[in-house]
Amino acid sequence: MAHELAPLPYAKDALEPHIDALTMEIHHGRHHKAYVDNLNKAIAGTPLEALSIEALIADIPGVPENIRGPVRNNGGGHWNHTFFWNILAPGKGGTPTGELAEAINAAFGSFADFQAKFEAAGVGRFGSGWAWLVVNGGKLEVVSTANQDNPLMGKAVSGTEGKPLLGVDVWEHAYYLKYQNVRAGYLKAIWNLVDWDKVAALYAAAK
Repeated sequence: MAHELAPLPYAKDALEPHIDALTMEIHHGRHHKAYVDNLNKAIAGTPLEALSIEALIADIPGVPENIRGPVRNNGGGHWNHTFFWNILAPGKGGTPTGELAEAINAAFGSFADFQAKFEAAGVGRFGSGWAWLVVNGGKLEVVSTANQDNPLMGKAVSGTEGKPLLGVDVWEHAYYLKYQNVRAGYLKAIWNLVDWDKVAALYAAAK
């Protein structure tokens, strides 16, 4: 198989009380697994099997039209979720420091202003999608994408562009068991889990 579902980098209950174990079990073990399985099914027997997930989603227009939709949806779902699991960690949260903190303050006014803008992007995404912090042209931006699109797909595909530093899933399956329809509560809780060291490393690499 071209792509595999990696295990979570922590136990299913490690993100409690902010994200419950049952949500993690279903989200990773069923939803993410389905994206991986359906992506492999879509590209089976094609030259696309040889591509990394990053290379695959970065050239959605180059995917044959008959499988472009499944590759976009499932490839995006696979990349997005892998990124999401790895940008969260138990016992993290807090605030960024160093160059990342300075860049956030310069771009948004303050960390609190950044948080408010990011939460608004997540709450304001109608239906399913993602909220992102990206580096675009050397500057930090908050954007959102629909469904399983992401900024790596480029503006022509996802309406956004840039290198993702932070991405938060706002599909209902990410939060509904614990937060029901209160997406805003889930987005506020996520701040307790963001691994700012990893975000800072991504920022340093993206610059």
